[in-house]
Amino acid sequence: MIRGAVLGYPIHHSLSPTLHNAAFKELGIAGSYEAIEVQSGELESFLDARGREFDYLSLTMPLKEEVLNLEVDISTEVVKSQSGNTLVRSDNQWRCHTTDGTGFLSALSNKSFKQFGNVLILGAGGTARSLCASLDGIADTITVLGRSQSRKEALTRIVTRSQLVYENWNDNFNTAGYSLIVNTTPSGAADLFAEYLSSSQGAVLFDVIYQPWPTKIASRWMDLGGTVLSGLELLLYQGIHQLEIVLDRKLDDPHFADILRSTLGKARS
Repeated sequence: MIRGAVLGYPIHHSLSPTLHNAAFKELGIAGSYEAIEVQSGELESFLDARGREFDYLSLTMPLKEEVLNLEVDISTEVVKSQSGNTLVRSDNQWRCHTTDGTGFLSALSNKSFKQFGNVLILGAGGTARSLCASLDGIADTITVLGRSQSRKEALTRIVTRSQLVYENWNDNFNTAGYSLIVNTTPSGAADLFAEYLSSSQGAVLFDVIYQPWPTKIASRWMDLGGTVLSGLELLLYQGIHQLEIVLDRKLDDPHFADILRSTLGKARS
């Protein structure tokens, strides 16, 4: 029996249990996965009290950065992105991974989006840092629109091969010239930004939010004739990559992904 859980706050909206339990069923594996509310500052005490109950844990906000302060083994990807979303236990030792970046690239690749020129990322939190790390050396320029200058230093250390541009948040920011725009902000944070959009310019919008859906920025982008990917695709592929780490096997069968995608779509609606 494999036991997993997603930790974070708020967590009631998470479709991760739907995804992982459906994957266990499809793979014929005895497993269980649940959602557990763990607020900021509580991760260490949770691991001490209940960690041995689980083989792996998915981390969402606000724990992706908090995990870096704990005594866990950290992968090179986590070191680069300064954000972790996966804990896997082996011999009572936790190892921290991140699958946000690889899941992000897989979701784009599945939609035949493989050429990266200028990328605009809305937000500068843990997810944004993971995506910047995955795009480093692939995108020509990565522009991050953030609300705090304190995030700029961390991003400068992460993005070393592509050109990094850090801009202060501006709801009326000009989106022309970007081939990919990624919204990593919390639900509602980009609503005013959406109201100022006047053209999609042929760019792809990837909104990492999947609930509630569609977001205002996604609706606006579709109204302008642009292509939109929802956070359901990120959830799908980062979850598959988590399971690949846990099970130590590749799960790259498109049919497998299609089954899980269909399950998630039904659960969201």
